[in-house]
Amino acid sequence: MQIVIVPPQASWSAEFAALKPALLRAAPAGSYIHHIGSTAVPGLAAKDVIDVQLTVDDLERVEDAAFEREGFQSTRILNDHCPPRLDLPARELEKRFYRGLGRAANVHVRQKGRFNQRFALVCRDFLRARPVAAASYGLMKQRLAERFPADADAYYDIKDPVFDIIVEGANAWAALVGWFEPPGD
Repeated sequence: MQIVIVPPQASWSAEFAALKPALLRAAPAGSYIHHIGSTAVPGLAAKDVIDVQLTVDDLERVEDAAFEREGFQSTRILNDHCPPRLDLPARELEKRFYRGLGRAANVHVRQKGRFNQRFALVCRDFLRARPVAAASYGLMKQRLAERFPADADAYYDIKDPVFDIIVEGANAWAALVGWFEPPGD
């Protein structure tokens, strides 16, 4: 996998919107969708991959076949990265993960109320509200991609702990401003 960070694209929000109908058809009843990740933050450089979070009431109700019919390939049940010094039960980090077979997209299916479901949203909103933090994060990703364009392990070995710093700042920001989970996008 070649890691390429591109300048922000005005089309990313429309491309997210185009993915929504297929994802909602595949999703269990009561699910909702957010545009997450760097492509969801205006002005932020990113890999040209649309990240989507599908929030479900129960991960056990997610059917791989439904997503595959809609053009999304199941990879497996995964656990998100756990920040250092947090002693979280594995279920707080569990997710299902799908890749778009058409438009490059990563679909993170997470259960409502869990740590990993919340952090994706609070970090997105924090970076939207703090443009200096967003620009710094983008610059860090660009420099990592320049140094490790073909080494995803090295890229994420550095990027994940940096993102842990963002999570910590985002949680403090969320408490300060009274952040709450927004409705689906």
